Amino acid sequence: MDDRHPPLRSFGRIKSRPIKPRQAALMDSLLPQIRCPDTPFDPKSLKPDAREVWLEIGFGGGEHMAAQAARARDVLILGAEPFQNGVASALRHIDEAGLGNVRLWDGDVREMIARLPDGCLDRVFILFPDPWPKARHHKRRLVSAEMLVELARVLKPGGRLRFATDWADYADWTLERIIASPAFAWQAERADDWRTPPADHVTTRYEEKKLGDCAPVFLEAVRA
Repeated sequence: MDDRHPPLRSFGRIKSRPIKPRQAALMDSLLPQIRCPDTPFDPKSLKPDAREVWLEIGFGGGEHMAAQAARARDVLILGAEPFQNGVASALRHIDEAGLGNVRLWDGDVREMIARLPDGCLDRVFILFPDPWPKARHHKRRLVSAEMLVELARVLKPGGRLRFATDWADYADWTLERIIASPAFAWQAERADDWRTPPADHVTTRYEEKKLGDCAPVFLEAVRA
């Protein structure tokens, strides 16, 4: 399996509609305070007392990320999202919940991952990413053999990767690459393991819209 190709954007629009005034104000005031550094950094330097460090790639409107951060305030959560309306929405959730354990990257996650040291993450979430359903666009999908190599580098041994999608083809695509990767072990033992949401999953408004072609599929893999 060879997913190698020149760097391509794995996301669509950067902005779709005007940002509400309150959220725009947070983009100017809060975002600079919690933005991830644009130079190499160790996440623990951002919150030295963090028990673990998690990364959510493509956090959408930030509902899942904020809920996880509120549940586990001793965990540092890094969130990456290039879509500016999503960043603005996430900032509102962070501000309203008074979350001091979230840091954001408002750009391509690959840029941020390249700045992280080896073995610095305990968990990675990739939840309902853009499926790029047309065959000619599959090369733009976020999950690739190349991306799994990078995630394996930054995840600790025993660290967990959670992928969810409601597109059957993307589920098959991702599972094929996880199984082919020597760095990850798929944890499922029975069908319910991928059909049933994990106990700590947070259902978002996007998931409830049921825009895909199948019921949500949840794939959990462990860094070997």
